[in-house]
Amino acid sequence: MKLTIFGATGTVGKQLIQQALFNGHQVKAFGRNVYTADYLPVESKIQTENLQLVQGALFDENEVFNAIKGCDAVLSAIGGASDGTDKARTLGMKNIIKQMQKAAVKRIIGIGGMGILNASDKSMLMEEKSFPPEYLPVSLEHKKAFEMLADSGLDWTFVCPPDITKEGPTGKYVTRADYPPEGNKYRINAGDLSMFMLNELTKNEFVKHRVGISN
Repeated sequence: MKLTIFGATGTVGKQLIQQALFNGHQVKAFGRNVYTADYLPVESKIQTENLQLVQGALFDENEVFNAIKGCDAVLSAIGGASDGTDKARTLGMKNIIKQMQKAAVKRIIGIGGMGILNASDKSMLMEEKSFPPEYLPVSLEHKKAFEMLADSGLDWTFVCPPDITKEGPTGKYVTRADYPPEGNKYRINAGDLSMFMLNELTKNEFVKHRVGISN
């Protein structure tokens, strides 16, 4: 598949690129600092002829459109500060959605946060009294991004992980649609989160769903 990856210089973004190349996908890695990022370990045997580095700004409509045009799917690992001051998760997603619609690309898998998973059929975890207040600002940003995807008409999946650890893939993780998974350990390896996202591209088990995930 031809994939465009946003948030390509972050911990999850790098894992997505490594695994996508290993699986034979063609990858456009989009970001401001893609030419200085260390994507592959020195000892890596992964071939990079399928990797195209695209330097650009997430809020620039033309640059994002040109990165998306001609791809089969978009993977978004957009991150940023967690205090609510960084609007990359919302304004960036808004621009990505707009340019996907313009380019007639339908499939997107993005990353949110556990706070927007359901606590019940009437409320999200972030709305519970027990929810840690320090996570509320970033959860509000994730909720806005989720609402944009839900209204987009795209074939979206929004993965909502707990704490992400800087570890590679193990292949051992649990998932659940719209709710935290059974046996939630409140952490997920960046490698396993990336593995799930890439597998979901072909399995399509969670189209138009949020996904709880944990090691």
